[in-house]
Amino acid sequence: MKIEKGDVAVVTGAASGIGFALAEHFAKAGCNVVAADVDQRALDEATTSLGHHGTDVIGVRTDVSKEGEVQHLAQETLDRFGSVHILCNNAGVVSRGDPWMGPIAGWEWVFGVNVWGVVHGVRAFLPHLVLGGRGHIVNTASMAGLMPGLDPIYDATKHAVVALTEDLYLNLQAAGFPVGVSVLCPGWVRTNIMDADRNWPDALGTLPERRVGSEVSLGYIERAIAEGMTPAAIADLVATCVEEDRFWVLPHQDWLEMATARWDRVSEGVNPSMGADIPGMPPMEQIVAEMAALAESDEA
Repeated sequence: MKIEKGDVAVVTGAASGIGFALAEHFAKAGCNVVAADVDQRALDEATTSLGHHGTDVIGVRTDVSKEGEVQHLAQETLDRFGSVHILCNNAGVVSRGDPWMGPIAGWEWVFGVNVWGVVHGVRAFLPHLVLGGRGHIVNTASMAGLMPGLDPIYDATKHAVVALTEDLYLNLQAAGFPVGVSVLCPGWVRTNIMDADRNWPDALGTLPERRVGSEVSLGYIERAIAEGMTPAAIADLVATCVEEDRFWVLPHQDWLEMATARWDRVSEGVNPSMGADIPGMPPMEQIVAEMAALAESDEA
């Protein structure tokens, strides 16, 4: 689908990171933008910045885990612009809590945003995209959606996003609806996702404590993120894939090679192992050893 001046783009998680870069790319292209985020203060700042590009921009505070709020986002979009052409279900979080020994609230929060947020977005906007005669949906997953090994909760949600997005693509193709679909699976990108718990909802109780030894892996992850691809580069690639009607948006070839190697092992029936080293990280055995040593020192 060719992105045209005057098109309406809706982006969730638009106050920072990839979401802001997507919203800015569309604004620079002459699109009207609906920016959604759960952080009102950050959203206000982002909306002001996006407005400098000369298009009509509105911000709608939205908790994508709540169906009613996403339906409200869709209605606000239609009330202001009368149509929608591009939907980016981009909002995402990660929990630092222990997935197995910590409170279940960590699972509930991450699934609520990462999975239900995408489901709510598709269900709220798809009818309007179909009726409009042209449109495109981009769901943000992760390379964690193509290979596990980073974090059980996050990996599970991103696998779900890849699967539901591929099914959505196939369903729309079979129905002959004029709506394209893409799934974004990046590796390391310079975002503040590791600080996502700044938006921990009060309704879920006390913020879960960080898992034992997380300081070790967190330090390596934060460094890898800081050295990762820029959000602007991701947004450029997403826009290209929208215009070329490409389903897979895969910015990191080194991660893709690792995912492919995993599927080779799956096809051979090989049991899971630590596998190949994650790009930008030290060997997994080293991280595990450092975490174990830290846990022992804490106990002492």
